[in-house]
Amino acid sequence: MSAPAEFRTTIPVHEHLDDSNLVVAPTRHPWRWATSAAVLIVVAQFAHGLATNPGWDWPTFAQYFTAASVLAALWMTIKLTLWGTILGFALGALLAVGRLSNNPVLQVVSWTYIWAFRSIPLIVQLLFWFNIAYLYRTLSVGIPFGPGFFSFNVTGVISGFTAAVLGLALHQAAYSAEIIRAGIISVDPGQVEAANALGIPRGRQFFRIVLPQAMRSILPNAANEVISLFKGTSIVSTMAIAELFYQVQVVFGRNGRVVPLLMVATVWYIILTTFLSIVQYYVERHYARGSARALPLTPWQKATAKYREIRDNGVGAPRGATR
Repeated sequence: MSAPAEFRTTIPVHEHLDDSNLVVAPTRHPWRWATSAAVLIVVAQFAHGLATNPGWDWPTFAQYFTAASVLAALWMTIKLTLWGTILGFALGALLAVGRLSNNPVLQVVSWTYIWAFRSIPLIVQLLFWFNIAYLYRTLSVGIPFGPGFFSFNVTGVISGFTAAVLGLALHQAAYSAEIIRAGIISVDPGQVEAANALGIPRGRQFFRIVLPQAMRSILPNAANEVISLFKGTSIVSTMAIAELFYQVQVVFGRNGRVVPLLMVATVWYIILTTFLSIVQYYVERHYARGSARALPLTPWQKATAKYREIRDNGVGAPRGATR
């Protein structure tokens, strides 16, 4: 039995809502804004002090920042870093292979080297190589415990620069060996077993399977070591080698302007460390290709993509709004 007509009510099955009338209420974060404001105030105060405090003596900083003596010392620092890195990581790779080998002699020798050079402070190693002529005035090359083919004067061969490179490289090798070894053993051994089952040669296994995956673990720590070595070159100033920090000391020892000359060295260290960090980012990104389907955008790609979005669409709609 149907209801009377006066009691019948029409219920719409679907009512269209106008999206333009919707209001998006953003989530409020008062403490976030308060923290950001406090941090910005501190940063502004620091920047104001840098700009207005006469003790920083920015005219003296500008005078010596690109001085010929400072640039020559900067180049000396770069050379020490390059040679220390190349020789240190080359020897470190050999030590890592020795520690991972099945030869007990190589294992013991590699472990002993790493233990010894990580135990001795860098400045002691540098001074030892700088004064090596007190122990060995001449060195000869020949048959062990037999006749020598030729000999040379140690003082004429191992200069201050050579002694600094030897000290930095041998010290760096002990740390880089452990970094490389840790990266290699981080690779799943099941992949090597599968490669052996497929008959892939060992050389190809290492360079095509093990090394690309190990580099993802090696690179961050290796980059930190290179940056530490770059800053650690300031220790060779004790050997009177005209690297950046030594040259800055010489200059402020003459004119007494300590703070601006220290800022010269500081800014150059920051610039080169930033450059090394950028190189590290792109090298890590290169070796991360096999770990993700699509690599994340670089900062430059993000900036260009945002520029295209603004250019094509104008000012973007607020986050959370509907169109």
